[in-house]
Amino acid sequence: MSAPTAPKLVGQGLDRIDGHVKVTGAARYTAEIPMPNAAYGVIVGAEIGSGTVTSIDVSHALRAGAVAVLTHENLPRVPSVPLMPSLFGQPSPGQTFFPMQDTTIHYFGQPIAVVVADTFEVAQQAARLVEATYDAKPALVQLDDGRAEQYLPDSIFAGMVPASQSRGDFASASAAAAHTVDATFRFAANHHNPIECSVTAAMWNGDSVTVYDATQGIVASQLTIAAHLGISPSKVRVVADYVGGGFGAKALMWPHVTLAPLIARELGRPIRVILNREQMFYGTGLREEQEQRVTLVCDADGRFTGLRHHKLSVTSHFDDWAEPSLEVASKAYGIPHWEGQYRLIKGNTMTPTFMRGPGEASGMIALECAIDELADQLEVDPVELRLRNHAAVDPESGNPWSSDGYLDCLRLAAERFGWDGRNQTPGANTDGNWLIGWGVGTAGYPVYEPGQPQRAHARLRSDGSLVVQTGTQEFGTGVATAMSQVACDAMGMPFDRIRFEIGNTDYPNIAATVGSIGASAVSAAVHTTCTQLLAQLVEIAVADIDSPLRGRTPDEIEGVAGVLRLIDDPSVCDAYAEVLERNHLSDIETTGSWRPDTTPSGYAKMSFGAQFAEVAVDPELGLIRVRRMVGAFAPGRVLNVKLARSQVLGGMNWGLSQALMEASLPDPRDGRWANASLLEYLLPVNADAPEVDISFVPVDDTVVNPLGVKGIGELGMIGAAAAIVNAVHHATGRSLRDIPLRIEHLL
Repeated sequence: MSAPTAPKLVGQGLDRIDGHVKVTGAARYTAEIPMPNAAYGVIVGAEIGSGTVTSIDVSHALRAGAVAVLTHENLPRVPSVPLMPSLFGQPSPGQTFFPMQDTTIHYFGQPIAVVVADTFEVAQQAARLVEATYDAKPALVQLDDGRAEQYLPDSIFAGMVPASQSRGDFASASAAAAHTVDATFRFAANHHNPIECSVTAAMWNGDSVTVYDATQGIVASQLTIAAHLGISPSKVRVVADYVGGGFGAKALMWPHVTLAPLIARELGRPIRVILNREQMFYGTGLREEQEQRVTLVCDADGRFTGLRHHKLSVTSHFDDWAEPSLEVASKAYGIPHWEGQYRLIKGNTMTPTFMRGPGEASGMIALECAIDELADQLEVDPVELRLRNHAAVDPESGNPWSSDGYLDCLRLAAERFGWDGRNQTPGANTDGNWLIGWGVGTAGYPVYEPGQPQRAHARLRSDGSLVVQTGTQEFGTGVATAMSQVACDAMGMPFDRIRFEIGNTDYPNIAATVGSIGASAVSAAVHTTCTQLLAQLVEIAVADIDSPLRGRTPDEIEGVAGVLRLIDDPSVCDAYAEVLERNHLSDIETTGSWRPDTTPSGYAKMSFGAQFAEVAVDPELGLIRVRRMVGAFAPGRVLNVKLARSQVLGGMNWGLSQALMEASLPDPRDGRWANASLLEYLLPVNADAPEVDISFVPVDDTVVNPLGVKGIGELGMIGAAAAIVNAVHHATGRSLRDIPLRIEHLL
């Protein structure tokens, strides 16, 4: 037979294999999964932000057709489960508090009842008829109202991040500084609004339950449900066909995820619990209201010598949680003296949670805007100031980066943006009545690594096809497409001969796709598994008396396009299917496992990028329009350039949304969110989206994982809002420090 040839698929911009079913409506989402005799559960939320429930009257709901109403009086007890971010392979509730266990109300919208009916419409109507009375207390929902009650915890972020950190001697650096910027930035709370509202369905079979969940981590859902129900994870099967956006809202497990199987077990029938759009503001966490004070100092040459970065934010009554806003900001530049601190205020709110670019999307705004203010003092170009202060090594550990690329990103993006043509004088550029401004922001995100082995299963069939299974889920990134490319290259298979199966906890476990670990974790597992399967096939071939490869050593052989062949003489080859057929094998299979090396590597791990934005500001109307954005990123190996560009494009537009639109506004009278709808919570539409130019800077990383993948889901957002805010500063000459920027800030 003639030896085939095939190009490597990793890196190519292949179309999504699930694109057709998604655009034609054939893709099934959790609310659409058919379940015989299924009931529908609708949550009733508290109408106060603090206090106690004194009575609940469910009689009208039952007369209206509800088959059951679950409240604190009849819902089974649920054990408290500690917070554990889902990337570590542990139960991962969004908060330690579980509702309807007593009469205490901690936040507006807290579930006080679940109304169950045979149809969704009847459940909705019956839920409106539940009548509760309360003993209300004043609700603390705004940072300013709780400022006097702030405290310093031991740690934040489920115990992963110390609340106080430092290196060097900031006080001495500040005293000796030639220039100082001391700025305080305010950030409104933000809420998730994925296109698909959260939904969980459950169906029991004896003592085992199948749960259909809109989740970013089917294994995390499985472990959390099992912990809450007090059963073995082996008794919980979680399925997710498609997820209509996650971005952190579906990374951790909120009460509805457990309520569905809990109530289904009580009633003895399948049930589906669906959150409506308003309940998304009360049911899946939030990015907390926060204040960040940045004191940045430098010497006469503009070398940063010290940074003090303090954050104050609102958390829940029951968890010390804040997004880790200071971590990348502390390392993005070569600053020898640094002091960081997280202080909290207990408020009547849910526990905050992951939201795209968790922590870094806000922390880098504060730092990057302070850098531009310092550039004004020094009369230095903002890009030059950043180049001057590049962190060639991790300033915390002194270790080199496993891969860098920041300087290349900054220079490439500046060139594509045309930064050399920038007039440094604020307000000097105009277009009719519009003031034109250009801004820059640095992107950076840590390389997080899962705490448990990442596993996949692969089976090569006698017809030469390959099936790969792993317990991840498709939530919008195109994981099945990218991982099929990984499997193709590792196994030496044609793309159309691979089927990649996901979305089921019966498959080998993978960490939740949060913190940009999805691409790295899944690709490492798939690559390792398929490499092992190919090695198994080679062993069979070299031992096969009828194979042309008989007696050869494995390192002489490669797999290409479904054929084993000699590397030095490709004409000597043997097809995969023929190897199996001669050896009377219907298939061969293996389950592979990859786990990050826990021994010190001597390297620090971070992904870098740079973002630029042009804005137009109408000084009379206070309007801001983003005209164009440019970004360059170095995320390690890019598995599919088309999918990666889509991820970055979405992130950059979300940065626009963060800078100019998104704000959840609390009502201090009762603790409700005053704009809990898509009518009043502002999000960008197509008319707001600017021209976007995206580039990837290739960097080789042999440390992070087998393929050198560092992830890009978060990176595309970080630096975008900072570039926009800095562009507005350049257009107007005004230092604006309330995020999002509003019309009233400019008038």
